[in-house]
Amino acid sequence: MHVLYEDNHLLVVDKPAGVATMGADGGRPTVYSWAADYLKHKYNKPGNVFVGIVSRLDQFTSGVLVLARTSKAASRLSDQFRKRAPRKTYLAVLEGALDGERYEWTDHVRKDDAAHRMRCVSPRTAEAQEARLRLNVLQTQADRTLVSIELLTGRKHQIRVQASSRGHAVWGDRKYGATSRMPEGIALHSHSLQINHPTRREPMQFQSPPSKTWRALGFDPSVFSAAHLESHDRQHE
Repeated sequence: MHVLYEDNHLLVVDKPAGVATMGADGGRPTVYSWAADYLKHKYNKPGNVFVGIVSRLDQFTSGVLVLARTSKAASRLSDQFRKRAPRKTYLAVLEGALDGERYEWTDHVRKDDAAHRMRCVSPRTAEAQEARLRLNVLQTQADRTLVSIELLTGRKHQIRVQASSRGHAVWGDRKYGATSRMPEGIALHSHSLQINHPTRREPMQFQSPPSKTWRALGFDPSVFSAAHLESHDRQHE
């Protein structure tokens, strides 16, 4: 786990693929347990250490994740996420080639508890929730496409189920129908997160590149740079 930013109220980490945010079975390490241990030892704190989970990343998704170090920060950050104020941008490699350059996908999804997954359903389905995202194509190969995705809603497994429903499963995401494999996790990475600081109220942006395992996917490494991605997003706003 790599710390991207830290102050009295925030702890922002670069989560590796394969680690759950919290609640893993069998006593396996989680982001929550790692953060509590890190803060306890760094600041020599006795007893329990407060770590507020204000948003989550799927176990097999990597990238930027913000945690709260105080109850005040947890409350204010949770309110931001509830109101969909943070701007979240992901990188993903999808199976197959996409024809266009920009897309906006709108679906309705619901939990399939028996299968432990989400499904796209009719808007009239009971408990259906609207799921929206914007997608920009960055590079295309014969059998895969590198994209940046801005989430407009925050549904569980949203990118994974919306991409899979269109026949473009996230690379390595066997749960949602991918035939490809990744050495670790899936090719879905939380690249950038913009929030307002919970006490200073000023906007803050945190970024991280995908892990070195993405190099084997054959895309130009320069496309993963923060400068390139920011420039590309501005061109398509």
